Amino acid sequence: MEWKSKALAELVESLHQGLNTAGEKIKFVDSGYPIIQTRNIDNGKINLDHKIKFMTEDDWNKYKEKYKPQVGDVFFTNIGTIGKTAIVNALDDYLIHWNIFKIRPVADKLISAYLKYRLDYLTNSGFFTNSQKGGTVSFVTKKMMSSIDIPLPPIPEQKRIVAMLDTVFADLEQTRAKTEQNLKNARELFDSYLQQVFSQKGEGWVDSTLIDIAENLDSKRIPITKRDRTEGEYPYYGASGIVDYVDDYIFDEDLLLVSEDGANLLARTYPIAFSASGKYWVNNHAHVLRFKNKYFQKFIEYYLNSISLVPYVTGMAQPKLNQKSLNSIPVPKVNVEISEKVVSQLESLEKEILKIEKIYKFKLASLDELKKSILQKAFSGELTTTAK
Repeated sequence: MEWKSKALAELVESLHQGLNTAGEKIKFVDSGYPIIQTRNIDNGKINLDHKIKFMTEDDWNKYKEKYKPQVGDVFFTNIGTIGKTAIVNALDDYLIHWNIFKIRPVADKLISAYLKYRLDYLTNSGFFTNSQKGGTVSFVTKKMMSSIDIPLPPIPEQKRIVAMLDTVFADLEQTRAKTEQNLKNARELFDSYLQQVFSQKGEGWVDSTLIDIAENLDSKRIPITKRDRTEGEYPYYGASGIVDYVDDYIFDEDLLLVSEDGANLLARTYPIAFSASGKYWVNNHAHVLRFKNKYFQKFIEYYLNSISLVPYVTGMAQPKLNQKSLNSIPVPKVNVEISEKVVSQLESLEKEILKIEKIYKFKLASLDELKKSILQKAFSGELTTTAK
C-alpha cells in the first residue's frame, strides 16, 4: 500500500515560533537564563555556548511555559537563514528566539527524527526557497509550516527509515570531513610554502616599506552607495571583496587592493575601473596601490598574504588598517629578475593547488547531491519495502 500524506498541522501537539524579544521588550543581561537563536543551531546540533544572550529570572518565569523546549521537540530556523534543524535531546533551561520554530510531534503519529529528515529534504530540494516570503529578510510563516506535506508510513516504518538514514549519513559525514580536511590541507600547503619563500631571504633582498616601492592612490577613491550603482560588467570592491558591477566605467589596469577591514585583511590584485573623469571607483574598504612592474605587484601581493597584518591594525570597536599603518609595513624590495622568478614559482604552485581544490570542491558538491538523492528516495518509499 502507498503511504498517505497529511499536513504537518495534523501531526503535532504544538507548532509556533519562539519569543519575540523585541515585541516583548526583553532586556538582556550579562548572565541569567539563555535564549538561543539561529546561530546556535549548526549541523543538527544545539550550541548553548556560542554568543548566547541572557534574560532575567522574572522574564524566564513569565515565558518558560510556552517557549522552553522539551525533549523530542524539533527546531526549524525560519527567518533569514531558512531550514537549519535540530532535535532537543536533553532538558536544559533555555528559551528559543522568534527566528526558530518549535515543533512538537504527536508521538504515536510522527517521530521527531523522521520529521527532521523530512524538513531537511524539503530545504535541500529548494522547497522553502520557492515558498518563503520577505524582501530584505526572507521568512517562512506558520501557515506555510502548518501546510507542509508529510508522507506518513506507520511508526515502525518511520523508525526503519531513520535508522537507515542515520547509518548512511554518518558515513557521508565521515567522507565529507575527510574531504574538507584535504581541501584545508591543500591550501595550508601553499600557505606554508609561501611563508617559507619569504622567510628565506637571499642575495638581492633589501628591506623597504610599501610607501617606498608603491604609489598609494587612496586619495582618488570615490565611495558610491548601492542606490547609485547600476548593474554592469565592471567590478566594485567592498568590505568582503568584489561585490557588485557597474556600467559607464572603463578598465585601465590591474592594481593591488589591500583590505582596510580589520576582520578581512587580504591583499588581492583586481582590475580597477576608472570613471570618465579619470578618478577611481572603489569603496573606502580597500587601499589602492600602483606598482611600476606587474611582477613587483604580484611579489608584494604574495608577501602581504604570507604575513599577519593584524599588528598594523588600529581601533577596538571598528578595527582598521589605516593608510599610515599600511604605508609603514616593512616589505622586501628585489629586482625584476628575482621578483619574476619568485612570482613564477608561486603562480605555478598555486595553479596546481587550485586544480586540487577544484577536485575536492566537486567531491563535496557530489556528496550534497547524493544526500539529496537519498532523502528523495527515503520519502518516496524506495528505501524500504512497505511502500508499493
